[in-house]
Amino acid sequence: MDISALNNVVPSYLSNVADAARQVGTQEKGFDSVLQSMMNMINETNYTQNKAEEAEMQFELGYATNTHDLNAIQEKATIALNYTIAVRDRMLEAYKEIMNMQV
Repeated sequence: MDISALNNVVPSYLSNVADAARQVGTQEKGFDSVLQSMMNMINETNYTQNKAEEAEMQFELGYATNTHDLNAIQEKATIALNYTIAVRDRMLEAYKEIMNMQV
């Protein structure tokens, strides 16, 4: 079996990831990008919390019987919430530090 023709085969998702990485490297890293990143994290945390509540309701109504999946979804939501709270606290600390700086 000759596989020499497969050397130049590249999946499209790899090229998309490479393009996205190049764009991230050239973007300006100002406060706007930090704020946008934080908003994306909050939206993702909200989504995981909603999925956990939905899975819990499905379990309580008897539509789902796998407690392992329910526990995994709830743990993921808890970790996402704790991480978001930690980032928020650090940003508030940084803001307070900047406000206390002498110019």
